Amino acid sequence: SMYIADYPKHNILKVDMNTREIKVFAHNPSMNQPNDISISNTSGIIYASDPAWRDSTGMLWMVTTDGIITLLEKNMGTTNGVEVSPDGKFLYVNESIQRNVWVYDILPDGKISGKRLFYKFDDYGMDGMRCDPAGNLYITRHGKGTVVRISPAGSITAEHMLKGKLPTNITFSNDYKKAYITLADRGCFEVIEF
Repeated sequence: SMYIADYPKHNILKVDMNTREIKVFAHNPSMNQPNDISISNTSGIIYASDPAWRDSTGMLWMVTTDGIITLLEKNMGTTNGVEVSPDGKFLYVNESIQRNVWVYDILPDGKISGKRLFYKFDDYGMDGMRCDPAGNLYITRHGKGTVVRISPAGSITAEHMLKGKLPTNITFSNDYKKAYITLADRGCFEVIEF
């Protein structure tokens, strides 16, 4: 199955990849907008960022495998990129306007605790994030036109320049030898090869 954040209608959609049928998997009218999602490899739980761009605030939600939505945190900054570490132990959430990347411990029930600052940027915004199998976190730098790699210890170990300046989402090929980045200003994908 494929899951899609349907921000205008406050839904998480589920697509059957065989029949192409689209269903509402989860709905909550109190969401600003589910903006970005990440699915835990270990539990199947979905985590959704929920920014309110007008107010520079945001929330963070959890959606269990049966479609039950739980608010994990409110009164955050503009929550945008969200990612679960490959071992299912940590949740990363960034705040685009405030330029913070937070990390939480994921508890056995999928809820979170132990919020701490993972990384803070001095300039430019952030958007999508994804981890590689080693646990490195890749973050698109909106406005700067780069993708940075941050180690699990919280230090930048690489930065890749892109042709466009407004990268949004990032995902990897199945073998993790390529990263695909969507560019809002160019209206295309760019590919990084490793």
